[in-house]
Amino acid sequence: MHLHILGICGTFMGGIAVIARQAGHTVTGCDANVYPPMSTQLEAQGITLTEGWGPAQLAVEPDLFVIGNVVSRGNPLMEAILDRGLPYVSGPQWLAENVLRGKWTVAVAGTHGKTTTTSMLAWILEYAGLSPGFLVGGVPQDFGVSARLTNSPFFVIEADEYDTAFFDKRSKFVHYRPRTALLNNLEFDHADIFPDLAAIETQFHHLVRTVPGQGLVVANARQSLDRVLARGCWTPVERFGLDSGWDAGEADATGAFDVLLAGRSQGRVSWPLLGLHNRLNAVAAVACARHAGVPVAVAVEALSRFQGVKRRMEVRGTVRGVTVYDDFAHHPTAIEATVAGLRAWVGASRILAVLEPRSNTMKLGTMKAALPGSLRGADRVFCFAKDLGWDAADALAPLGEAARTFHDLDALVEAVAAEARPGDQVLVMSNGGFGGVHGKLLDRLGKP
Repeated sequence: MHLHILGICGTFMGGIAVIARQAGHTVTGCDANVYPPMSTQLEAQGITLTEGWGPAQLAVEPDLFVIGNVVSRGNPLMEAILDRGLPYVSGPQWLAENVLRGKWTVAVAGTHGKTTTTSMLAWILEYAGLSPGFLVGGVPQDFGVSARLTNSPFFVIEADEYDTAFFDKRSKFVHYRPRTALLNNLEFDHADIFPDLAAIETQFHHLVRTVPGQGLVVANARQSLDRVLARGCWTPVERFGLDSGWDAGEADATGAFDVLLAGRSQGRVSWPLLGLHNRLNAVAAVACARHAGVPVAVAVEALSRFQGVKRRMEVRGTVRGVTVYDDFAHHPTAIEATVAGLRAWVGASRILAVLEPRSNTMKLGTMKAALPGSLRGADRVFCFAKDLGWDAADALAPLGEAARTFHDLDALVEAVAAEARPGDQVLVMSNGGFGGVHGKLLDRLGKP
């Protein structure tokens, strides 16, 4: 079958493309921004890409158009597809019907930590010899790719609550029908599509309704998921972050910690990942993997060899004693957790936080009041405020002289380089490319 994918360069739709190609389909696609690294990854798979949304693409005559949620009504190619009555489907629906059907799907949902925890789970199952298929919203260092298809009965997927497509406003994860479902946490986000937290809770409840009675729901006891479960759950539930359930012990100076069940150690994970949030991600992954048949001892051993995920506290380089990190944090809760994790690791060393509020929720200003509190653990804050619909300087005023805002990226780079001194930790946080600021910072730090 020939599939033509609209919005192919997004992480999720790019993963769909790779999986479809591995399944033997002919795959082509288009997007508004066809550029590396996704474009080169797809082209290496033999996938032909087209820049833009021109209706002339109908000439490729695919058997099916697969539509990403970046596509809306008014898109010229989509309008041509609708006018001619051509067959189309959303990415999540195609995946559910053509890949996940008959699989033991392990789905990782939550406002934060989905990519890291999905990567942990895929790696645990791989280490245990189960060779899972997976689709992750990032690139796990242990695999080097964001998606793959295997003959294994297991498939691990990052279960996003964002909407499916312009014609299907349910969350993507409603399509996946997991046997093992992780509810990692739940906060208000995606203000561009959800009016309030209750609307997101409804989508999470829809996910819970799809898990079979012989399945398992693993839920964070430290986050507000009680209302979701109280609306109905027909599946056994295991809680984590709770003394009577699964929990993470305190980390030592090297980052090692005990995986606890009912207060008793089940094994010790030795790794360099930072923060309580990652320890809880790990515990949740162990619980889910156990349900899939992986002994806890094997899961703990696997996590001790886990290499992490690109753009999750990834060290991009150290120049003249200044270390530059890249992290995906863009929600105040994630920002606070990331800063706290780095603080616990570096002690009294100065943290220079460099932030791009880029997500749709952040651009709307919905979370601006929470930003100062989330950044108080940093010694200096540099905010790139271009194209925001609100005054970042005013929002960060509670931080006083520790915070500065910039509308020019080169000026921000110069300011960070002028401030940095040996021993400083420069923490760059954005859910986008941030104009290549990491490389620019390292280049500038290397100049006299």
